[in-house]
Amino acid sequence: MLVFFYLFAAAAVLGALGVLLLRNPVYCALSLVATMSALGGVFILLNQEFVAAIQILIYAGAIMVLFLFVIMLLNLRSDEQFIARWNPGKVVGIAMALVILAQLVGVFTSASATLGPAGEYPAERIAKEGAVEIVGGLLVTQYVLPFEVASILLMVAIIGAVVIAKRQIAKPSQEGR
Repeated sequence: MLVFFYLFAAAAVLGALGVLLLRNPVYCALSLVATMSALGGVFILLNQEFVAAIQILIYAGAIMVLFLFVIMLLNLRSDEQFIARWNPGKVVGIAMALVILAQLVGVFTSASATLGPAGEYPAERIAKEGAVEIVGGLLVTQYVLPFEVASILLMVAIIGAVVIAKRQIAKPSQEGR
């Protein structure tokens, strides 16, 4: 079991590195699919089959198809003029990533980093009622507003990408007149 965890963890880390290091946006999105799939495997090892199915179906499936659609719609290329080797934004991004990494290491290595009580949903209740029923009930009752806001934000992002792509496609044809 531990061997499979290390395999899935290594696949997730390699996929995440692919997202960071590959220049082609389509390959980056496919690396993110590999990362999400590996995380689904980790969830299966944790006996969280529902979360693993959601991870693979929703994130690795639907959301990544949406990302690939937007990337192909925008016709992003990995030209040298488009991606600079080193610029101030990359330096600031690397510095911020190192600061966040240091904070995470500090939080997880501190003596007070323990899991709290299970709260409303201890393992016995989840085993009795089922994780799918609990998550579904929470999505349509307590968390319906954040769930709908997230769907509206995704829709606005798609519409924005289409408007930007149409504007960029229309500019070269107008300049040629």
